[in-house]
Amino acid sequence: MRRHRDPLYRLVRGHVGDADEALDLVQDCFATAWRHLGRFDQSRPLRPWLARIAINRARDWHRRRALRRLVGFGVGREEEAVPDEAPLPDIVAGARIDLERVWAAITRLPERLRETLLLRTVNGLSQMETAEALKISEKAVETRLYRARVQLVAMLGEG
Repeated sequence: MRRHRDPLYRLVRGHVGDADEALDLVQDCFATAWRHLGRFDQSRPLRPWLARIAINRARDWHRRRALRRLVGFGVGREEEAVPDEAPLPDIVAGARIDLERVWAAITRLPERLRETLLLRTVNGLSQMETAEALKISEKAVETRLYRARVQLVAMLGEG
């Protein structure tokens, strides 16, 4: 868990855009992995398998959230950012704002591009491991990564 917790957190955080929800989902990922450990092919690397579980949990979270909004359970309960009460120097505050802006832009990417970007760039999986986790070709990883970066640059240039 110690080895894979942070990369999984970054992956899920990029999907859901909420730090607290991401922590809960990462815990759920590890619980799911433990329950299904018998299905894991030990001849393959663990990281892509865990990444696949994390992606599925994040997708489930989005579906549940959309359903709650549709049904009306989420009315008036939109997630709000909680400001950091500790005073920060201007430079640190600026960097934090920029980071939040980047995370927000990543969450607005189409799912296929977001997953590829998070696995390959943020979590540092190889092109082969990313392809394995997403069940696509390595060339598709390369193409999606390029498109994700182009869209991110365009979105961040707007702001």
